[in-house]
Order: sequence, then structure tokens, then C-alpha cells
Amino acid sequence: MFFVSALMFGALLSCKKSTAPIFHFEYFGLTSGRYIIYDVMEVTHDQLLLQHDTTYYQLKTYWGPVYIDNEGREAREFHRYKRDSVTTPWGQTEIWTGIIDGIRAELIEENQRVVKLVFAPTYEKEWDANAYNIFEEMECYYTNIHEGYTAGTTSFDSTLIVEQQDSPNLIDTVRMYEVYAKNIGLIYKYYKDNHYQFGSPEVVLGKELYYTFYSAGFE
Repeated sequence: MFFVSALMFGALLSCKKSTAPIFHFEYFGLTSGRYIIYDVMEVTHDQLLLQHDTTYYQLKTYWGPVYIDNEGREAREFHRYKRDSVTTPWGQTEIWTGIIDGIRAELIEENQRVVKLVFAPTYEKEWDANAYNIFEEMECYYTNIHEGYTAGTTSFDSTLIVEQQDSPNLIDTVRMYEVYAKNIGLIYKYYKDNHYQFGSPEVVLGKELYYTFYSAGFE
């Protein structure tokens, strides 16, 4: 009788263990010492100034050590560095803040709080990335979950694609999405916000920004 009871107790524990929620926080990459380097292309359009400029550079992000913020939550500094090429030194540009608050992964970018991911990732989830800042509503949702993706020359087995905006029309082309890899973080960013004169293919005003994964590690 004791043996049977032990088996039933063990089965109950096993059942409880298997039904525990798995949130997949690791997609945010929020680990102290982790860095990622990107190849970046940035394009600005201003027809009034007759400018259509394209610049290339590298961006490095780095998660600092854990600290307790003013609301008693664990947070990390998110350091950003920039250099013109692989042969030039890094220069720090900003220090942001990253945090996982409940089921939300957030970045405080230049004092504006942005919801980047919501866990656990499912196709039914939708959220406003700008719910806690001054910017216009940006409804986000997942289009790929736990699927492979190639960014630059690197392939990743398990990624999330976060659709942020896709609203082309006759005078605007607005397309924004981000790709996150498990245990790495952001590996690709696509941002295009261009505006046209009606009936013309010429961009009057706009910006394009593309991050492509280059390398990652710890330091």
C-alpha cells in the first residue's frame, strides 16, 4: 500500500511540474555582461533640403549588473556604443534601462518606457508598445514563434518576430518589426517610415534604420 501511495504521489508531483508555465524570458537576453554587436544602416530623407543620406556603422549593446530601481524591481543598465567601422574605437552614446516587469520586457529609452515583448509568446497576444510613454499607440503582436531565422550570416534555431507596424498606402510606407533569438536578444531590426508626394515615387521625408546581427558574447 505504501508503494502504491508513493507512486501516486510521485505521479502527482510529475504532473504539477509538467504544467508549470514556461514564459521564455530568455528571448529578451537580459543577462549581465552580455553584449551584441550589429551592423547598422541608417537612411534619412528630406526632399526640401535635397538630402537622401545613407550611413553605415556598428552598434554595440551591453547589459550591466543588476540593481534595484526606485520601485524595488531588479533592473539593468543597457549601455549603447557606436563606431564607424571594425577598426575604430567604440564611443558610448546612451545608457538606457532594461527590466522584466511581470510578463513584460521593457526598455526605458531616453526616459520613455517601451514594452518590447510580452510573455509567454503566443499568437493571440497583442500589446501597445507605447502604453507607458508619450508616443502614439503601437499595437504589437507575434508573427513567428520559436522558429528559425537567419540574420546576416548567422542562423538561429529559435526566434520571435514582433510585428510593430505595417501600414503602407499611396503617400506613406510604414513598416517596423524586430526579431529576437533565444538566449541572445534582439538580432534584427527593420524600421522604415517614409512619406511621399501623392502620385510620385520620390520620398519627401522619412527615415530607415536596419540592425543586423554581427556577433555576441560576454565580457
